[in-house]
Amino acid sequence: MAQRFGGKYSPGERPEGEGYPGVAPGRTVTAPEHPPHPLAKRPFWLLLAAAPLLLHAFGDGPVALARNIGAFALIGGAAWLIREGLKAEAAYDARRVARRPALPRKILGAVIYAIGLGLGARAPETGLAGQIVIALIGGALALAAFGPDPTRDKGMEGIDPFQQDRVAKVVAEGEKYLAAMREAIARAGDAALVARVETFAATARKLFRAVEEDPGDLAAARRYMGVYLEGARDATVKFADLFAQNRDAQARADYAALLDDLEANFTARTQSLIANGRDGLEVEIEVLRERLAREGLAPPKG
Repeated sequence: MAQRFGGKYSPGERPEGEGYPGVAPGRTVTAPEHPPHPLAKRPFWLLLAAAPLLLHAFGDGPVALARNIGAFALIGGAAWLIREGLKAEAAYDARRVARRPALPRKILGAVIYAIGLGLGARAPETGLAGQIVIALIGGALALAAFGPDPTRDKGMEGIDPFQQDRVAKVVAEGEKYLAAMREAIARAGDAALVARVETFAATARKLFRAVEEDPGDLAAARRYMGVYLEGARDATVKFADLFAQNRDAQARADYAALLDDLEANFTARTQSLIANGRDGLEVEIEVLRERLAREGLAPPKG
């Protein structure tokens, strides 16, 4: 019977006392961003199923070579587009406020897959009508297997599109800083710190999500999402270069303390934004109640 290996540097949710030094007690190591789409691995099978086209590409002249390789390339491009569409859909599903993907990758991938399948299915016995039928069936099956792309914005009612665009740019910038931190800390060769950076990244993304849900909070959080994350990236790069050379224990402790301070501040800012939003909701409810009471549509308090 297969058993999962567990050890000091094994991935998973582990408090500090169970093998992740540098992770504060009671804190867990979380996934880097959002869970992958359950169908994310299936587009690979489209490409694998198209492999026979390469076997038939040689030996029948240049026309057959170009047709079969072109069909394989189209199906490979379609598989890549569908996979990217699944990633975009997973990110869309993970957010309460999100715009529909600007490019319908899964639908476009299904169309390209149909073209590649029709091109590869050319044979004397099928004819042009047979190619078209095969292409239509293949495209329809691909679309049914992976589903269409999200076609509606989610949770965008009452949100200024200009403000949402500003938030999207700042969030994209913050994600670049987090990606640079992960890339840099990997060079340090310390699995515990890699997990610790992932935990901080998850905390930072909670702030991102709070601002996405209420773009009016951007001014209060922009320094955190820009200046502070840029500083964290620079500190991570310098620490990784130093630690990779001399394994300085004091530098490691200082860097872990920096992550603790950053995470505490990001958590406090996120909670503050959520509390402000709750206060605003209570004010709106109170004002509405008073208006209804004045118009005789609701009983007064008590």
